[in-house]
Amino acid sequence: MSEKEQEFSEEVAELKDLENKEADAADEQSELEKVTAEKEALEDQYLRAQAEIANMTKRNRLERETLQRYRSQDLAKKLLPAIDNLERALATEVSDEQGAGLKKGVEMVLESLLSALKEEGIEEVPAEKGTVYDPNVHHGVQTVAATEETPADTIVEVFQKGYKLHDRVLRPAMVIVAQ
Repeated sequence: MSEKEQEFSEEVAELKDLENKEADAADEQSELEKVTAEKEALEDQYLRAQAEIANMTKRNRLERETLQRYRSQDLAKKLLPAIDNLERALATEVSDEQGAGLKKGVEMVLESLLSALKEEGIEEVPAEKGTVYDPNVHHGVQTVAATEETPADTIVEVFQKGYKLHDRVLRPAMVIVAQ
């Protein structure tokens, strides 16, 4: 083989090596791109999972707070008829000393019940005669004609007291409304 042929074959070999190196580099580049894409996808999944966990934690905390805030709701709803009955008992007239003593005992029981309800955040819905009617907390069971003394959309009479627990209405006040 002559010198030129040898140089030529060496150049061809170098070109093949260079092509092989370029192919290897291209393979490495495409593999690097795949790994980078996979890494980004996993990172995205991780961030989404982290956000979901944060949302679940927040939801659970809010649910616990709500349950804690309104835990007395069911018991209060069951006690309201008893409170109504005690108030009716106090509205009766007594003529003897024994009846007055009994009435005083009923009054003390009612006061202690109302005090316990107040400690739990349960309070009476304001519904006195002359108060403006609010359909969110009052239940109009009857209407009467409005007069100068009782303008429209005011309460004329209260049939049954209403109660609310914080911002929730447990039972609306049953009222007669002027219209």
